[in-house]
Amino acid sequence: MVTIRLARHGSKKNPFYYVTVADRASKRDGRFIEQVGFFDPLARGQTESLRLNLDRVNYWLSVGAQPSERVQVLLKQASAAAVAEPSAS
Repeated sequence: MVTIRLARHGSKKNPFYYVTVADRASKRDGRFIEQVGFFDPLARGQTESLRLNLDRVNYWLSVGAQPSERVQVLLKQASAAAVAEPSAS
């Protein structure tokens, strides 16, 4: 089964996460299929804390990938931000 989950990077007490699509049997920080964004829980001020490629996430969800609980919360935040801010491109 394919899952959309966070992979931890960054140094000790300074977490930084990549949102990845991976096989459920792979290790948390191991092999992944695709990287679809990032999450920085310690971002302050004007620093971007969350970026997701919603087109790719929606594709993976449509083919049966299951998001982790934390990724579900991040998806809601990202989709709400995308609706609140009209297309800037």
